[in-house]
Amino acid sequence: MSRPSRCPRRYPHHAAIGSSARRGAAAVLVAAASLTLAACAGGGIAQSTPASNGQSFVSGDGGTTVFGGSGAPQAPPITGTTLGGAKLSLSRFRGHVLVLNFWGSWCTPCRAEAPELAALARAFSPSGVAFLGVDIRDTPASAEAFQRNFKITYPSLNDPGGQIALDFHSTVPPAGIPTTLVISRSGRIAARIIGEVSYSGLHGLISKTLAQPS
Repeated sequence: MSRPSRCPRRYPHHAAIGSSARRGAAAVLVAAASLTLAACAGGGIAQSTPASNGQSFVSGDGGTTVFGGSGAPQAPPITGTTLGGAKLSLSRFRGHVLVLNFWGSWCTPCRAEAPELAALARAFSPSGVAFLGVDIRDTPASAEAFQRNFKITYPSLNDPGGQIALDFHSTVPPAGIPTTLVISRSGRIAARIIGEVSYSGLHGLISKTLAQPS
């Protein structure tokens, strides 16, 4: 289960200096609260940028969605360049369960979930589960420092313009940063987590996908 958004609550300072002033301040408070809620609930990838300081990272209701068997959407045939400069295609992972994580070094919940992802990658390595990141709206230097800091050894595709994320628009689009997809051996999207992953929650989804027939 993903943890709640860390959206900041911003309340305007006002003094009790009469009913008219209080009514005006109350209107400002309502407007500010509405804007804060809108930032947490809307916008998608385009709104999840370094300028948001990692606070506006989820679009929609968030949480986990599991897709059924042969009816699950097929992952698009994306190809990109890793942070290290190598070409890499999603088709390379066909025959393996793949965990695809959309992230950015500027994103607060991405930093919070990074140790969980690194630990899960190590835990499932003997089972042949592959992990791949998609680094959104970032610089290679910042992203590589992030990976070193959190001891992430699996590769990430460099996606500074969010194009790889947009390639999923007709299947299961990432609805914010972070978003994590679990992709089956046949290339179908088995599950999506919007927001920060938990070790136990993602572990269960990977295990369930591993148990599916090839």
